[in-house]
Amino acid sequence: MLLSPLPLSRLAAEVADFEAALADHPLAKRVLGRVKATLDFIEGKDISLSQHPDHQTQALGLLARFGLGISHKNPKQGVTWDGQAVAVDMEPSVIIHEVAHYQLAPPSRRRLVDFGLGAGPESGDSERSEADRRLFGVECDHEEARASLLGILWEAELAQPAILAFLEQNWLEGGISRHNLDHLIKTAGQLREGGYIDSHARPTMRLNSLSVCDHFAASHSMV
Repeated sequence: MLLSPLPLSRLAAEVADFEAALADHPLAKRVLGRVKATLDFIEGKDISLSQHPDHQTQALGLLARFGLGISHKNPKQGVTWDGQAVAVDMEPSVIIHEVAHYQLAPPSRRRLVDFGLGAGPESGDSERSEADRRLFGVECDHEEARASLLGILWEAELAQPAILAFLEQNWLEGGISRHNLDHLIKTAGQLREGGYIDSHARPTMRLNSLSVCDHFAASHSMV
């Protein structure tokens, strides 16, 4: 949910200021540069998430590349990821976000409902999602942040308006505050360290292969 609506007329300037503040952090700056490059893909004055049919087709193609099943349902009718398939009656950006979650989830959570993270804003059956929850609190927040940024970079890779998800998922919330900059720097670094993005900030096909114990140790080392 977008916390602070930002007029489209100010968006380019806000991103440029953010990019300039990352001058000493090349990876984070490359991440932002890839997102910034999608400003030109915004149609008209609409800054809501894309629902373009071609973007939907690309998102479904990305699911297929990772071997994820497709359920032609709205997640409000159940859950977003049921352990086998993604409910795809939603914006392409949100579908791509589920791919990022699949990549980041360790094998022990990959087949759990909503990846063991509990109910997201799209899932209608929160009781079912919460029954499979394995990650809580700060650890859950950290994984959501990594999935958010990885999904946004997949959108950029597919030449979709990633800038809209960057805005909608509140990466610009707070402007160029130290906290906000550090959040992007840290999250980008974690994705690079895990092999989910390359040195040019392009997403890879990497899947998390950590065991439960390894994942616990790794998540604490990233805090």
